[in-house]
Amino acid sequence: MEAVFEQVPQSGQFQFTLQVSATMNFSALAAQRIVSRFVADEVSYLLRAGKPTLVITEPIVWRVPVVLALPHYGTVAEVGHIDVNVNTGAHSITPEEIVQMRQNADDQATHYSIVTSSTP
Repeated sequence: MEAVFEQVPQSGQFQFTLQVSATMNFSALAAQRIVSRFVADEVSYLLRAGKPTLVITEPIVWRVPVVLALPHYGTVAEVGHIDVNVNTGAHSITPEEIVQMRQNADDQATHYSIVTSSTP
């Protein structure tokens, strides 16, 4: 498991002590399944959920990368991510983020179709 700490000073001296207490009702695997189901149903059947990272924010979330998987190529690119609350299992994504994720996936798919069509 990897933990990511946001908003750490970029320079100078600092002391860092971490003590986190949280109820984790949803595992990394559960978060991955939630995202996988959501992107397949709501965004594109070609999108998959990657390996989640624990992010210590308020609330604590699993950050699950969303990747594009193409036939004959497999996983080709990360096109976004979705955060899943470790306590409630609720995912957090805006309509604008969904649009951006679709655009990123379309851009990548177009790149691979151009590569395929230009191959003799």
